[in-house]
Amino acid sequence: MSASKPSDGPVSKIAARSAVGAPSQYKQPSRKGKKAWRKNVDIQEVEEGREELLAQERVTGTFLHKQQDDQLFVVDVKGDDKIRTSLPKFKTSELTSTKILAQRSAVAAVVSRPTKRKSPLSSEDKSRLLRISKRPRKGPFNTIVDPTEFGAGSASLELSEAVKNSGSYDPWAPAEEVVEIKDGLETVQPKKVKVPVHSHPRDKIEVPAILEPHQGTSYNPPADSHQELLLKAHEIEQKRVEKAAKLAEMKEKFDKAKLDAPEEVLGVPSGMKVDDLMPAEDEDTVMEEPIPKKMPQRKTKAQRNKAAKVLAQKRALAERTRKKVELSIINSYKHLRRTTNQTLSAREQAHAVRRAAVQEKLKLGLAGQKLGKHKVPVEEVDVQLGEDLSESLRGLKPEGNLFRDRFTSLQQRALIEPRVLVVPKKRRNRIVEYEKHAWKRFE
Repeated sequence: MSASKPSDGPVSKIAARSAVGAPSQYKQPSRKGKKAWRKNVDIQEVEEGREELLAQERVTGTFLHKQQDDQLFVVDVKGDDKIRTSLPKFKTSELTSTKILAQRSAVAAVVSRPTKRKSPLSSEDKSRLLRISKRPRKGPFNTIVDPTEFGAGSASLELSEAVKNSGSYDPWAPAEEVVEIKDGLETVQPKKVKVPVHSHPRDKIEVPAILEPHQGTSYNPPADSHQELLLKAHEIEQKRVEKAAKLAEMKEKFDKAKLDAPEEVLGVPSGMKVDDLMPAEDEDTVMEEPIPKKMPQRKTKAQRNKAAKVLAQKRALAERTRKKVELSIINSYKHLRRTTNQTLSAREQAHAVRRAAVQEKLKLGLAGQKLGKHKVPVEEVDVQLGEDLSESLRGLKPEGNLFRDRFTSLQQRALIEPRVLVVPKKRRNRIVEYEKHAWKRFE
């Protein structure tokens, strides 16, 4: 006895997803009945064809079936050498979103902003046509005005010259700006500043970055070179010792002056001596009474006339002497001009000689020169004594400082400015300590 077959219920129409990503459509065996509407018609073939045409338009900018054969096909008999550089390289690490964004469409973008049509009439032409057509013009507060009538209680609504030329003139502009007048209007033109051109010392320095070391610094130097370098180091060290001794002597002198300071006097700074200007009083000294000055008597008229006559004679004599000196200068004008030219040429020659000497000295670098308040350092002389020399590289002891040599070279070639080592200062503010008792606080 065979098993009974279950009865099939009503067949449900399963929605099929479109291959192009469009909304799902129903596959209908027939178009009879109420459900055979246009929205349920299967148009998947049409959508696939449309998507193919849109893809062609995105790549080429038009449809392929509208182009000629010579635009679609070409016989390549030469080849392209730059095809490898033009094609993008395949990268497995690149994201799919990046690849999609890298694809650019050949179709122009849609401009959504509407273009505003400009009126062919200007405001002057429009107002002229309104006056011709006798149409009333409304002004402020909806008042009817007529700019053609003068004194009729109305004013012109047209823009003034100040409003039309606003922005072209700055009343608060500085004095450096030049104001030019063109066609009766003022325009502000800023004054062009000429940038000065100065030469830099590093352009004239011919010192190499790495100098050739002295032969006396070798681990097995010649006797003459080693002795020469020893003498040079001795001179430098002797100058340092003399300078230190001079500073110590001055310090000792100042300390001795502080110990021998006089007693302080009220109203006189400490360390200053004040001489006693009052002489000692002796028994034989008698103070003389000052002699009273006599009042000058009033001059008579004859004396005043005589003094005026003498003064006039002195002035006339001085004027005559001045004119005589001027005449002598005019006569010797050619000689003075020749002498002045010779003096100026001699000064220019001396200045050129000094400048050439400075330029020649500048070629050797700035070692030992003072720039501002700082002095360019000189290379340190690193030399070993005779008993410290080693005849082989195995026993060689490295000396010197490569960083110091490079830093000094940069300063001597004017690549960086010379500076003095900044030593940190001691703390001036005294630290106040407070002792807190934890057992006294009951919060």
